[in-house]
Amino acid sequence: MSDTDSYEAPRQRMVETVAPRVDDDRVLAALEAVPRHEFVPPGRRDRAYADRPLPIGDGQTISAPHMVAIMADLLEADPGDAVLEIGTGCGYHAAVTAELVGDENVYTVEYSGELAERARDRLANLGYDDVSIRVGDGREGWSRHAPYDAVYFTCAAADVPDSVVEQVQPGGQLLAPIGTGRQTLVDATKRPDGSLDRTKNGGVRFVRMRG
Repeated sequence: MSDTDSYEAPRQRMVETVAPRVDDDRVLAALEAVPRHEFVPPGRRDRAYADRPLPIGDGQTISAPHMVAIMADLLEADPGDAVLEIGTGCGYHAAVTAELVGDENVYTVEYSGELAERARDRLANLGYDDVSIRVGDGREGWSRHAPYDAVYFTCAAADVPDSVVEQVQPGGQLLAPIGTGRQTLVDATKRPDGSLDRTKNGGVRFVRMRG
């Protein structure tokens, strides 16, 4: 049995575990397509498909599969949508998003240069060559490729930074864990006047945004 084949059954079980939380079958197909074990440190690959977060180095984690699934489902991104991710981490969530919109439409910002470099190499090796990664402060977003159809955060912020809101087109979507103590997953739509129509989607726990 090849190394890849040995992970197929655990990955399928992972998809079946998170399926009840997901409405969009495309999200389940994306989770099945992305080899999560490639995004975790070699010493933790035996737990790659457990539904739990795992350390990836530099004080960061890869989110639990159910949280990636829930966020991808809430995002409602269509093929061709331009999507900005704040917090690249190991690159796994970006790969899932790339399966939904196309890797050339995914832009992601990572504070840690070390994590960004590893994610860039990993994504390229797995065929997601056109995902664009920038090292920088996520609070600034990435104005060069704006406007975006959607933005999501994989780290918690006190609120959605104004500079990021400005980079989303009217009618576009923002999805972020908000709160400095207790965090809430907020799903917001940008109104024509630039304000946000917010919906709360329950309590979450994410690593705090750095910078």
